[in-house]
Amino acid sequence: MVTRTGPQHPEPDKPGHAPAPAGPAGTDHSPAAPISIHDVTVAYDRRPVLWDVDLDVPEGRLVGLIGPNGAGKSTLLKAILGLVPTISGRVSIYGRPLAGQRKLLGYVPQRESVDWDFPVTVRDVVEMGLYGHVGWFRRLGRAHVRRAREALERVSISDLADRQISRLSGGQQQRVFLARALAQHARIYLMDEPFAGVDSATEKSIVGLLHELRNTGRTVVCVHHDLQTVAAYFDYVILLNMRVVTHGPTEEVFTEENLRKTYGGQLTLLSSAATALAQRR
Repeated sequence: MVTRTGPQHPEPDKPGHAPAPAGPAGTDHSPAAPISIHDVTVAYDRRPVLWDVDLDVPEGRLVGLIGPNGAGKSTLLKAILGLVPTISGRVSIYGRPLAGQRKLLGYVPQRESVDWDFPVTVRDVVEMGLYGHVGWFRRLGRAHVRRAREALERVSISDLADRQISRLSGGQQQRVFLARALAQHARIYLMDEPFAGVDSATEKSIVGLLHELRNTGRTVVCVHHDLQTVAAYFDYVILLNMRVVTHGPTEEVFTEENLRKTYGGQLTLLSSAATALAQRR
């Protein structure tokens, strides 16, 4: 199974769209935080994509990573995972370097980054997520095979276990990678647009699953684009536009003022978000 995780060029900034201001400086990082991002800067072809990102992600929260196209959201997830090089800064997981903590992380990539023509079955993809626990040159034991089967059942695609991944619908494809992440029994889940290209039934199912993970103490970070559903889906929000604009509990920081700081002049988008916010008050 091939996942394309190399550097990707972000969309160019719109004319007159200046980078958002940085968030509060001098973050007091906690060794108990699931993810601590220490002044991370990432650039592609010498062009900054993330600039001095510095924050702690709180434990047991369902976190929405929100910002315009080209803001660096996917890049931030990849930087946390060590999939892209950083110019400066570092990431720690529960106060320790990433290298020794990878087993604590589960990742659901963008569907567009996956080679769906790779000749493997649904079961193969899910079981691949477990080789980090046993080593690539060792066979999975019965307990690992059972974990993979249970994960497929949890996302309601156990009947597709022997199907080639090229024959799946968009919603089924997304469920495959959710199952792979669940099989890892991670403490932290990083998901890049888990609702993209899925039908409403699948989206509702995924939201329920994410809330289940949060309710069992897991930390979930999702790149998300639909501003109208942010307040309903997430209890913590990071607003990002190359730099962190702000972050905190959704009811405190997901405001029209902060959205304007994040999105600049994209007024049509902001109007829809403002309507959604008003309806929840």
